[in-house]
Amino acid sequence: MVKILSVDDELDLELLLTQYFRRKIRKGEYEFFFAHNGIEALQKMLEHPDIDIVLSDINMPEMDGLTLLKKINDRHNPALKVIMVSAYGEMNNIRTAMNNGAFDFATKPIDLDDLQLTIDKAVAEIEFVKQTQKEHGQLVDIKSDLALAAEIQMAILPKIDSAKGIDPGVDLYAFMKPAKDVGGDFYDFFRIDDTHIGFCIADVSGKGVPAAIFMAVSHTLLRMAGKKSLDAVEVITESNSILAGESFNSMFVTLFYGILDTKTGEIQYVNAGHNPPYILKANGSVEVLPNSTNICLGVIEDYQYKGETLKLEKGDCIVTFTDGVTEACSPSEELYGEARLEELLKTHGGDDSKTIVNAISDAVHQHAAGAEQSDDITILTVKKA
Repeated sequence: MVKILSVDDELDLELLLTQYFRRKIRKGEYEFFFAHNGIEALQKMLEHPDIDIVLSDINMPEMDGLTLLKKINDRHNPALKVIMVSAYGEMNNIRTAMNNGAFDFATKPIDLDDLQLTIDKAVAEIEFVKQTQKEHGQLVDIKSDLALAAEIQMAILPKIDSAKGIDPGVDLYAFMKPAKDVGGDFYDFFRIDDTHIGFCIADVSGKGVPAAIFMAVSHTLLRMAGKKSLDAVEVITESNSILAGESFNSMFVTLFYGILDTKTGEIQYVNAGHNPPYILKANGSVEVLPNSTNICLGVIEDYQYKGETLKLEKGDCIVTFTDGVTEACSPSEELYGEARLEELLKTHGGDDSKTIVNAISDAVHQHAAGAEQSDDITILTVKKA
């Protein structure tokens, strides 16, 4: 039902409108309210705050139509439309009303057929505004939900402060910056037993909410499997079997998972389609691990993963990252790339993990120089202290 307030000191207009629009009134399409000046109109609007259209004369006693228009504008309700009515000879007043926010105007004597078209146009505009307001409200709710989801997602990851006491022989640090409110990257580290620590870095396909949900599932599965096994291949095979069996929308996750022996420095690892990490030696030399020969998790349920081993000497550091680092773009769309990363790492031999991670993050940020971040950025370093 469209609710219309007619404001006019000519009493015969009330009869004219109710007679002309009687069919719409009977059908419940229109409901009319009447006031004889601006003060009465404001009172009616207080009693009926859902009025959609105000049909107002300009020349009225006590409060004229232009003053009423200003009062209505002060309510800041874009879904309330004002149609001004005045004699044709008062075009200056009509022009003033239009400049001050009136939706449209009609001249006296009123052409009711033309008024009907004007009301129809106003109704269409009101419906558009209300739909826009509804969608805006939904977006605000979504934004609020995403902010909460981002907090929950970060809470899933281990607090970086907890890495300080994980083992006296290990220096570990991590960083993650989602491209959107929530992301698909994740890292993890946890103690398996007195001499072994599990760690991983991963990148879920896609962005936003779907990736974040798949990230949470992948992270949970990996940690559950990792806490009960010292065999990296077994951990990844079990996690993949569940993910591939329950995968939706063909989502997958690239992942590097390692188990560090804190006494010997030996790492047994599985690279499941992820960027090959770097080994930063204490003397500043840099080695890159071989490219992965395994497929991503979540693709083939019974896939047989292959593991590898490496050894960190004292002062050596393994640097893992997601492709948001190397594929970060400058304003001219130049990638940060592996070469820049390798050269940067060579200048940080012997530095602690936090310094290395922060140096990479800062370098990528400077390279982007304000360009929009297109992918999640995650870095995890593990150093044998």
